[in-house]
Parts: sequence; structure tokens; C-alpha cells
Amino acid sequence: MSHSIEWSRAYAGRLAEAENVVAVRSGGLMDLPILAEWLERQCSAGELPFLTMPYRDRLEEDMAAVLPRIKGYKHMLVLGIGGSALGARAIQRAFASGQDMPNHQGPSLWIADNVCAETFEALLDKLNPTESVVVCISKSGGTIETLAQYFLVRDWLRQALGENWREHMVIITDQCKGFLREEVNSHGFISMEVPDYLGGRYSALSAVGLLPAAFLGIDWQALLDGAYDVARPLVEEPSALWQHPSFALARWAKALEINDYSQLIFFCYIPQWATFGPWFAQLWAESLGKDGKGTMPVPATGVTDQHSVNQMFLDGRRDKGCIFLTSRKPPQGRSFGQDLPEQWAWLRGKPFGNLLEAEALGTRMALCKSQIPLVHIEMSDTGPRAAGSLMMLLEAATLLTGWLISINPLDQPAVELGKRLANARLGAPGYAQEEADLAAYLAVSQQIQEF
Repeated sequence: MSHSIEWSRAYAGRLAEAENVVAVRSGGLMDLPILAEWLERQCSAGELPFLTMPYRDRLEEDMAAVLPRIKGYKHMLVLGIGGSALGARAIQRAFASGQDMPNHQGPSLWIADNVCAETFEALLDKLNPTESVVVCISKSGGTIETLAQYFLVRDWLRQALGENWREHMVIITDQCKGFLREEVNSHGFISMEVPDYLGGRYSALSAVGLLPAAFLGIDWQALLDGAYDVARPLVEEPSALWQHPSFALARWAKALEINDYSQLIFFCYIPQWATFGPWFAQLWAESLGKDGKGTMPVPATGVTDQHSVNQMFLDGRRDKGCIFLTSRKPPQGRSFGQDLPEQWAWLRGKPFGNLLEAEALGTRMALCKSQIPLVHIEMSDTGPRAAGSLMMLLEAATLLTGWLISINPLDQPAVELGKRLANARLGAPGYAQEEADLAAYLAVSQQIQEF
């Protein structure tokens, strides 16, 4: 049974005005033949590998060679940040959450996605190097946060393992260039590639996210199969773009944009999939937040956030749209007994899972009654193939939204500025302008109020 998107409440609030609905649904925001031609040209040129997945055959070959070499390890430590970490974490939390439970015995995944010295030291203190494989991920091979971790972990492994340390290191980076590729060539590390044109936030369904998944025993090929199910119509018949649900989402997102909605809630009522919210937030924000455009993604988890931020969603500023995610068949769990107090008698005999279903319906209705434009995505199941389908749907919708609002959804120019300034602060050469900007910034007199 297929997944579904329900649209009856999508064009609410300011989107309900007839002229906006007509403009969005007719494709009047951009000439569809031109958009379809653009899609076909970029697919043919290999510039959208997350969509066309030309790397799959090579990935399967690499997996067959790499997995036997890391199978015996108890722990995998991933060094990566942003797109090199968020997809792997989302997949782990969705399908291998047992490592967070008491008495876990299987393999465990640990992701060092920040430069917090205290947290990093705690990881290295707790992990046994002989039982651990380290996976260092950077497309460019020059991400300063990841390289800093790599230099420290390299020493940690050497001190514990001597010359055998190289066997405990896997590098995922560009096939030909970058410092990490030089390290592979120098030390003979196990390595896998990040394909050309595959940016970090679109890379979860490559070796970046799938090697950690495979290590945990997750069906990584099912993730790819689900993604292929969604991508295939776009790749094989671009002229039918207007029929694809990702384009419908993009038109809706464009309607939010032109009607001054500044935030997009991603409300996940599949608790195991809650970490897909932060993954989507990076995908959407880094792709679309440019030239003063874009909607701010706001991840939320049901039912947790009914008791925190939902008050703002329902009764705050009317600047929010919502993607509302549920499962058609949520787990039901154990049932309530017949001896509940009389005031709770209506729960007797009902399964615990009924509560999640009722809370999801209640929150969805409340959002709609507040005239929040809402698209309801309902997954027919919550296995890896379904997750792959959802990830591809959101990636394709992000790409198409970028095109509709006339920005490039594949770059991230503003993020690079912060990286250059950080490098200048650390003393890296070649950043004269950034050094001058830092000096001017730090020269401003501070206005401090203590508390």
C-alpha cells in the first residue's frame, strides 16, 4: 500500500484566496516546460546525483568489500558535522534505537558532530580503541571541525594500537581530491566516495548515511529502494513533473513564501522518526535560506511538543505552515487493564497506541481550526523503504522549491563566510580580509551587564 499526502487543509489562511490557489495550482509560478527541461538537463549532466543515484552500483560493490572488514567491531565512531551526521543519526534513531535502551548488546553508533572538548573527551575515554572503527566523513576533505577531530582520534588510535591503527579508520570523501583523500593514499585506509555534485545535506542515502546504517544491521538497500520509487518518475519522465507530489509540495511552499509565511513546522507524529526533523531542518534551511527568501524550518515531535511549543503554533503569529507526518499503522503496544479508576474507565481495554493516534488527530484538527496551512503526509508503514521514500520526497521538494523561488538550492554561500572567519581566528593563512573584519569587530567597545 502506498503512502499518501492529504491536501484538503493545505490552502488555508492567507493561502485560501482564490487567485493564489489558481496561480500555484496552474503552474503559473514558473513555466512548467522550462522547469521540466531544466530538470532533464541537470539529471543528464549528472548534477543531481541524489535524484538519479548513478553511484548505486559502485556503492554496492564498496559495501560488499568494506562491511566484512568492519563487521567485528562493537562500536563505530563517526566524525562528521551537518549533512555528514544528521542523516546517519536519523536512520539510527529510527531503526536501531536499541543502543539507547538498557542492556544493549549489539553494535553501537556514536556521532561526534560538534567541537565540544568535554563531550569529545568523554567519548574517547569510554570507547575501547580495539573494539572501535572510526569513520571520518567530509566531502571536501577540508572541513575544519572534522579534521580537528581526525587529528586527535589519529593520535588516540596510534597510542593504543601502534601500527595497527590504520585498520580502524575508514574515510568517506571525494574520490580524487582533498586532504582526506591524500591521507587515504598515504596510509592505505579503507575508503568510500562521496560522488561529485552530491552536497552534504543531500548525501544521507549515499555511503555517508548508509555505511553507519549497514554497520548497525539496518536494511540500507531498502532505504535506496524507497528513494528510487519516488525519484524514478522525475528522472524518467521530467515532462510529467506537474503530477509529482514533490512538485505539489514545492508549489505549496512557494505559496507560503509569497503570502508572507516565514516558518514551516515539520510536526512528526512517528516518535521513532523524530530525528528526521533536524535532518529536514538542515536540508530546507541551508538549501532555501538565500537572498532574503525561504521559510524557517521548525522541527517538532508529537506528542512531546504539544506540551511545549504548540501554544505558539496555535495562538502565536500567523506566519506558519505545517507538514504533519503520521503513520497509518502505528504500533499499539500493551492494553490498559479493566481495573482503572472510574474517571478513566473510557481507557479500559484500549491499546496504548490509541493515545498517539488520538493526540495526532486532535493536534492536526487544532492546527487547522487555527487556519494554519497544513499538508498531512501519512506513511503506510515505518520500515526503511518507507523512510527512503520520505527522504527522497523531501529532497526533491526542496530542490524544486528552490527553483520556484529563483534561488540555487544546491549551494550555501552564507555558511562559508562563518567558516572563513573561524579559520582566520585560528591563524590560518590566506584570510587577509577576514582578519581585518575580525579586528574591526573585536575593536567595538562591549556593553556588558552582569547577572
